[in-house]
Amino acid sequence: MSQPALTEAQIKDLVFKAQEGDKESFGTLYDHFFESIYRYAAFRLPAEVAEDVTADIFIKSWEKLHQYNSKKNIPFGAWLFRIARNMVIDTYRTQKSAVSLDDDFVDEDHFNQVEAHVKQKFLHKTLRQAMDRLPTKYRDILQLSYMADMPHSHIAKVLKINEGAVRVLKFRALKKLEQLLPEDA
Repeated sequence: MSQPALTEAQIKDLVFKAQEGDKESFGTLYDHFFESIYRYAAFRLPAEVAEDVTADIFIKSWEKLHQYNSKKNIPFGAWLFRIARNMVIDTYRTQKSAVSLDDDFVDEDHFNQVEAHVKQKFLHKTLRQAMDRLPTKYRDILQLSYMADMPHSHIAKVLKINEGAVRVLKFRALKKLEQLLPEDA
């Protein structure tokens, strides 16, 4: 599902209508932000958990929508990702003790064993392992930038830092990630 192209003014208008109880306006916001919120959650959590957490993020944002104030100069997307970040962290903490299947689990169904799929999985696992070794501030910057496809201005508001710090941390994070990845990746 591709996101409908919405301007910040349109988003503000939709948020205002949603705060007034217009569920269709909130539905449009949901459609606009769903893909990036899901990608953000899916990169940090197992896929089956990420789906539930994404749904919970939008439920919580609907419940807390009355608390959002556009006059504080925080874009709605940044406010939404702040909720997402906190819920992913909370979920990660509660899921830590859960037993999960090893990433090396072999699927016996020969229809699922496609070389390209395996290679993609390996690269994803390698990237995830390298990302897990990054300091949290670097990992957050890269996930918000690349997984959630957020602009620097929104990342700054989510993490409560200035845009210049976002650019510096992103540059440092990419350099550190490059050092952690194998040369063939």
